Amino acid sequence: MGCALELPPLALYIHYPWCVKKCPYCDFNSHEGNQQSGYITALLKDLDEDLDYVQGRSIQSIFLGGGTPSLMNEQALFELFSGLKTRLKFADDIEITLETNPGTFEIEKFKAFKRIGINRLSIGVQSFNDQHLKSLGRIHNADEAIYACEKAKQVGFEHFNIDIMYGLENQTLDDYLSDINQAVNLNPEHISFYQLTIEPNTYFAKFPPTLPNDNDIFKMGNRGVNLLEKNGYIRYEVSAFGKTPSRHNLNYWQFGDYIGIGAGAHGKITCSNEPYSFRTTKARSPKDYLKNRQNQVKSIENLSFDFMLNALRLKHGFDLALFTLRTGQSIQAIECQLNKAQALGLLELNDRRIQPSEKGFDFLNDLQAIFL
Repeated sequence: MGCALELPPLALYIHYPWCVKKCPYCDFNSHEGNQQSGYITALLKDLDEDLDYVQGRSIQSIFLGGGTPSLMNEQALFELFSGLKTRLKFADDIEITLETNPGTFEIEKFKAFKRIGINRLSIGVQSFNDQHLKSLGRIHNADEAIYACEKAKQVGFEHFNIDIMYGLENQTLDDYLSDINQAVNLNPEHISFYQLTIEPNTYFAKFPPTLPNDNDIFKMGNRGVNLLEKNGYIRYEVSAFGKTPSRHNLNYWQFGDYIGIGAGAHGKITCSNEPYSFRTTKARSPKDYLKNRQNQVKSIENLSFDFMLNALRLKHGFDLALFTLRTGQSIQAIECQLNKAQALGLLELNDRRIQPSEKGFDFLNDLQAIFL
């Protein structure tokens, strides 16, 4: 039997859908071009329509993603954050992250980002190899990538993330280790380290690049994990390594709540008076979004599966009590699945905690499917 759900922490995701150039591997809701007039006003109206979802909570973290939100000028960001602060209560230790690319135009705005209150950058480096950057369709070079990370520290960003990809076209193990070592030498607080995958409806899906063989990609992944952990980066999620974890990332994987505003943005909200959670989706096309945000609300039919889909991505799993707090269900609701996963060697259980085994983390899709 279900029970009333305790409200989890609340975050805010803001989507900026424009970028200078669409990368051939990107399946995000991003569009080449410039910000359309009225977008900041639309974002704040969007938030006004979602304010009931706050339910008295403070905002613990904000993430501005895209697209390339760092393309916004200082005035637009100032207008946006002024509007946010009049509508929401920010936690005293709020984490505010802005995605940025290492192009010179954006780097020159780092001081402005800091003045506005952004306290964490996520820098889309992907590689420190000019040849690989070109094949990925990136508009920066290796020197600009290094400069962007050094500039972030110089301006005073104590917290920043570097994105690094592996399994790239014609990438050798030496190429890849050079990328990892360069990222570590720049000493970011956080590194997102993930394999290039070919997603449907992308340029790479139509014109696939020649990638390393599966065995070499596997070696890259293992060597990368070992190297990052050896240098003090704790793997707390499948592709996230941090000296300090990102609070916004953790909120997703611990099945917290988040309001999503902007073209194509998603949200997840818990109701406090009944065991009920739902997801929200905004109009995907920027043109449609500016005309009518069309907030679609859909209840989460299988809370236990949704919870496990997210929480099993955490390297060290979760406390048993968190399952009940987030789903309103007793852990006995998934007892059969837990026993099956344990019998297959994919899961480790004790009286207080559930976490993927080493095998389960390597075969995460198989583990998650057990709870469907």
